Amino acid sequence: MGNDGRAGKDDISDKSPREWCTEALTRLNAGRPESALEAARRAADLDPGDEWAHRLVSLAHERLGRDADALPPAERAADLAPGSWSARVRLASIARRIPGRWSEAVSDAVLAARFAPEEADPEVLLGDLALLRDDHPEAERAYRAALARAPAHPQARVNLALCLLRWGRPRPHHDPAWPVDPRQTGRARRALEVWARQVRLLLALAVIAVAAAALALDAAAWARAGGFAALAALVPLTVRQARRVGVWAYVPAMAGRDPWLGAAVVSAGLSVPAFAAWLLLGAVPAAPSWLDPVWAGLAGIVVLMWPALAVVRVLAEAWRGRPLPALAELGSVPGERTAARNAGVTLWIVLVRTWSVLVPLVGGALVVEPRAAVAAVAVPFPMVRAWLRARGRGDGWLLAAGCLVALAALGCAVGGALGSAWGWRVGLGALGAAMAVYAVRALRSWWRGAPGPWRASLVMCDLPMGGAPSVALPSEVRQAFSYARSLVLAYGDPMGPRVVGAAGSVTSSGELRLIAGPEAWEGVEADPRVAVFAADPLQRRFWVEVRGIARPGPDVLRVTPKQVLVGEFPGRHQRR
Repeated sequence: MGNDGRAGKDDISDKSPREWCTEALTRLNAGRPESALEAARRAADLDPGDEWAHRLVSLAHERLGRDADALPPAERAADLAPGSWSARVRLASIARRIPGRWSEAVSDAVLAARFAPEEADPEVLLGDLALLRDDHPEAERAYRAALARAPAHPQARVNLALCLLRWGRPRPHHDPAWPVDPRQTGRARRALEVWARQVRLLLALAVIAVAAAALALDAAAWARAGGFAALAALVPLTVRQARRVGVWAYVPAMAGRDPWLGAAVVSAGLSVPAFAAWLLLGAVPAAPSWLDPVWAGLAGIVVLMWPALAVVRVLAEAWRGRPLPALAELGSVPGERTAARNAGVTLWIVLVRTWSVLVPLVGGALVVEPRAAVAAVAVPFPMVRAWLRARGRGDGWLLAAGCLVALAALGCAVGGALGSAWGWRVGLGALGAAMAVYAVRALRSWWRGAPGPWRASLVMCDLPMGGAPSVALPSEVRQAFSYARSLVLAYGDPMGPRVVGAAGSVTSSGELRLIAGPEAWEGVEADPRVAVFAADPLQRRFWVEVRGIARPGPDVLRVTPKQVLVGEFPGRHQRR
């Protein structure tokens, strides 16, 4: 038993850096980032020049939520292999999370797409960067380009569906390209939202209390005094929240990026003069009768603006985007939890759309021509089609609400066609019950902190990127490039492919260092994709081709391998 244990420890200690990297990637895929970080660090300690090991260290830190710790190893990997598309993707993936590094992330993602136009991940990353800035057309273009390379790419499918839904990021007030920390703008947003909520709630309660005291208790003077006291209470409340904003220079841009934040602040600001004017008009003795509607309207602004804004927001968000094509994309990603969650939320959006069409249709039919309600029977068909596209995804609440909406359409159609009072009662009752189910489901989600039946519950698929293995050079390939008398460099040129002679060597990390003429440097600047050829320096029985990405260094061209090909020259050595 003791000998077996020592043998196992010796096997572990005898692992090569590449074997440690493979072990780290296996642990990452198994959901063990802490253990993967240990394995990746062992690989980096054994071979500090192994860029794959540094990428895996960065990836493990990112999976552990340590973005600041994930950046240095990603930068180290990009320095060791400047032509590695995986290193550029890794660096861009983590740099976008660091304030002030957004432009660098975009540049690295563009380089990755240039280095590997046949790979899907760089295009997916470009789509993610565009989606996070609400550039939906560019994001859709990038995701479709990625799917042309890898049709089964889950992240491209899920995030393409978000583009079709015109999804907005969880922090729409913050532009990722801003150099300010998103936590600062987040604190400012919370302070503005809390201020708007407190102002509207305090004034709405004050209107109700003043009106009740004036009408029921016949204490109008005392009630108005209490109303002015409520106005005075707004001063310390406003000062307290204003101190928490901090980044006032960004507030106008925040309101422009997040119109609902701006609407909340503006509505709260309008409530203050409306409430003050309401108090003053109520104090006018023997006011003319034409002021009564104005007085009532001011009270309505203070009390009803908040719920009216909430209803408008729900309807506006329900009518954004194209949910049916989005559900088709989500339905083609089986087994992906993010896709299932987004499909359920999208079905709720479709249901709200259907309900919002039925209500004015039925209301208009009741006012103008009851028989026009027959058209209501066709309204739920898009909802049923959406359910079929989503392959029945959703919860019991969604099924209950959908059945009630369908029953409402059928009942109102029967009531309009046959003049049946019971048909109208069933239809209108089902419409109200569907709204009640939605409200209870939303309240339940809010109470539990779970995803609710609203657009804000949509989430972006953000799988780890940049962990692909680097290309290893076999010993015969290293020998060929180390001892060959001359090398041949092939590169692209505006006039066509070019071939020049070169001299070079191989580093311990597998990078080729080439000395070539100035025309080769100019060609590499235009198109970094190159191929380097060498022959067997001893017996000249085989040839080696390394395809890779060339980047200009201080004195040499640095070629990061992407593919290695080995073949035999024809000759007598091939005889059996």
